[in-house]
Amino acid sequence: MQLKLFEEYFENKVLEDLFKAYFDARKNKRNTINALAFEKSFEEYIFVLWEEILSGNYKPKASICFIVNNPVKREIFAADFRDRVVHHLICNYIAPVLEKLFINDSYSCRKGKGTHYGIKRIDHFIRSCSKNYQENCYILKLDIKGYFMSINREILYKKVKTNLFSKYHKLEFDVDLILNLIKKTIFNDPTQNCTIKGNRKDWQDLPKDKSLFSVKENSGLPIGNLTSQLFGNVYLNDFDHFVKRDLKIKYYGRYVDDFVLIHNDREYLKSIISEIKSYLKRELNLTLHPNKVYLQHFFKGVKFLGAIIKPYRIYIANRTIGNFYNAIQKQNEIVDSHKPTTEEIEDFVASMNSYLGILQHYKTYKIRKDMLWKYLSGWWWNNVYLSGGYKKFNKMLRSVS
Repeated sequence: MQLKLFEEYFENKVLEDLFKAYFDARKNKRNTINALAFEKSFEEYIFVLWEEILSGNYKPKASICFIVNNPVKREIFAADFRDRVVHHLICNYIAPVLEKLFINDSYSCRKGKGTHYGIKRIDHFIRSCSKNYQENCYILKLDIKGYFMSINREILYKKVKTNLFSKYHKLEFDVDLILNLIKKTIFNDPTQNCTIKGNRKDWQDLPKDKSLFSVKENSGLPIGNLTSQLFGNVYLNDFDHFVKRDLKIKYYGRYVDDFVLIHNDREYLKSIISEIKSYLKRELNLTLHPNKVYLQHFFKGVKFLGAIIKPYRIYIANRTIGNFYNAIQKQNEIVDSHKPTTEEIEDFVASMNSYLGILQHYKTYKIRKDMLWKYLSGWWWNNVYLSGGYKKFNKMLRSVS
């Protein structure tokens, strides 16, 4: 009797958590075709999804595959909205558990972290290691070649499972149920069941190590999935601890596959490149990018996460400014083709504010002012307004589709 009540509690908890995952998933995807179709009968769809999960019959649906060119050319697999709900469910359960295992200076896709935090930390590391720029210190910056496409799914699943079971007695969810969802998500091959959006020619200039269509068997995660971002941190977590514990690197930070090591001894940094290369290949089947090895004195600075960090100052990188310009032009194209809908105006505000949020951390007031007044279509100014001195766009209440 007690066991039955226990099972019913977890089953009802999964249903409750599925609804939460749905509302999380729709926050930024509400105007997509999949999201709108799901929203029309979302309660019914969630109950069906709940039954599939409990019975073990859940299977991921077809993804939409396409190429994006900014900030760099990448292949994206957009999961069906129903599967995005499952991704949020998985992350809502396991992210708080895994978070406790990560080092502080892994910055990607973590609450309270992100690019600005990572930039500030690397700047702080350089100041600390150089005794406020009074002593020599050196910066080693490395990159992993084709990271997401090289992730071995067997190794990844084993790491996720091991980490969860190490905290098994503290978990407040059905571990076997969630592990089943994790397994189906990790080992799902989206290339076997996808819709190609765009033209096959879009893939012509994409390197093979950037595409799931060209990866080794049982390798690769689709860029774009929420779970891929979390699993990417899990995959390199042991490596992070190896760098800090075994290589004795006190000043170290990583954002996805881009990592920085700072030390007083240039020769020591140079000597551990081979150790890092060997560890990544032996333990994770990963390869250091041979053309992205940067080792310089701190005075020359370092480019990291869209910023250039130099003594006493941090600049925004030209590529970030260029991406802001491209985003403005993309919004202007919408105005040129039709009158934007309410949803498109909301997307405009979100897109512009994401760039303004990055830029306002640096001395870019003139850049923000010039970019917006010189290049932004006048139509937008009749429907949105700025607040805080070129820091944030707001939608006018009278704006209608």
